[in-house]
Amino acid sequence: MMLFILICVPLLAGVAAWWAEGLGPSWPRWIALVALILDLALAVTLVRPSSAQWLLQVQWPWIPRFGITFHLAVDGFSLLLIQLSLFLGLASVAISWHEIDGRVGFFHFNVLCTIAGTVGVFLALDLFLFFTLWEVMLVPMYFLVAIWGHEARYRAAIKFFIFTQGSGLVMLAAILALVFLYHQHTGRYSFDYLQLQQTPLGGQTAIWIVLGFFVAFAVKLPAVPFHSWLPDTHTQASTAGSVVLAGILLKTGAYGLVRFVIQLFPTTAQALAPMAITLAVIGILYGALLAFAQTDFKRLVAYTSVSHMGFVLLGLFAGTVLATDGAVMQMIAHGLVTPGLFMIAGLLQLRLHSRDLAEMGGLWSVIPRCGAMTMFFAMAALGMPGLAGFIGEFLVLVGTFATHPTYSIIAALGMLVSVIYALQLVQRTFHGEPGALRRIPDLSAQETGILAVLAVLITLFGLYPQPVFQLLSAAPAVTAHLAEALP
Repeated sequence: MMLFILICVPLLAGVAAWWAEGLGPSWPRWIALVALILDLALAVTLVRPSSAQWLLQVQWPWIPRFGITFHLAVDGFSLLLIQLSLFLGLASVAISWHEIDGRVGFFHFNVLCTIAGTVGVFLALDLFLFFTLWEVMLVPMYFLVAIWGHEARYRAAIKFFIFTQGSGLVMLAAILALVFLYHQHTGRYSFDYLQLQQTPLGGQTAIWIVLGFFVAFAVKLPAVPFHSWLPDTHTQASTAGSVVLAGILLKTGAYGLVRFVIQLFPTTAQALAPMAITLAVIGILYGALLAFAQTDFKRLVAYTSVSHMGFVLLGLFAGTVLATDGAVMQMIAHGLVTPGLFMIAGLLQLRLHSRDLAEMGGLWSVIPRCGAMTMFFAMAALGMPGLAGFIGEFLVLVGTFATHPTYSIIAALGMLVSVIYALQLVQRTFHGEPGALRRIPDLSAQETGILAVLAVLITLFGLYPQPVFQLLSAAPAVTAHLAEALP
């Protein structure tokens, strides 16, 4: 029941926030904030030592004729991502407190519905339920971009929807093919993850089914060449939209690769590993080089996501426990660092009415607190030792070197390029001669506090990542299974 409540709290709070819009703009904000605090507190209570595959599990009949059940379960891996999602939901509500002043109730409804869908995706073990919740995430995210985005928001929102909806339909076809194959072998229908794991698969059929899942999750990750929707969507989204997209939705792609590609089809995933690793390395270098070439603050940060999530893809398919641990750590690090950079980009745009780096420069003397925060998050983005990003990328590279040394060496070049674009970002924004700037306010106490919490967590996990690895150890089927599936 607790798992069902994790989904219901943000969903019901979203409806309440929309209804409370007529009472004043503060009501939806406080409803969203309180609901996410309560849901995060509930998620924290689920942390417990366990050697079982699942920390908690619930299954109710839904559509028995087709073997569809309401099956939810949580292990340490999914719990990590749920806690990250709820925390970033809190951050997105807090950072948009003064930015969003139109249709406030509907805005928070969409934020909370997106988070509810994401939490459900991390819990669902029935593939029909998983697909339903996967689609639930998309519509509110579309509105977050199309209504509260910037100048080219409609085009970006449509592009986002076409890519994600199209890839979702490919995944649906793969799910149905798997269910029909299960029916052929057993005489009954089932969408249950644990039962479908027993489906005997082989040959070209297995490859096509796995490719259907892989494409859907690679689009959301995003992996090159399925990434082109991301820069436009990030650039045009509101600050909260970018935080939710980068910190939460991209993680559903990585989660899907683990749960529904590598664990569900270990033999076929092993055959596809060389392709996945090649795409990962290309994404690492391509994203870093494109980030270096950008003049738009948000677009630069968007391309860093392509590069950083490439390390996640590399670690997941490298075939070692060390690389898998690094991939998960990189997911957490990216979920803290990149939203921080998007928050800074949004706060600067709110003050300067521009994202163009060419119109900035010399801002350190004007807004020193913002300069210091930007310097910290830029150092975290380039993988500075002692910060969370370094732990993830280092473990991925070391773990990959054991099985694919050439790819590991090439991927390490991405870390070198990240130093260039991170330092260039700080230099072009805050150093040099001040432009024709009017006096603009520095970060408020609220804005500084939000970024400071992110900075503390990035530092904590960089110096002491053990809490992440301890929760991951409560998912024995993840690390052990990945290493066995991809030797």
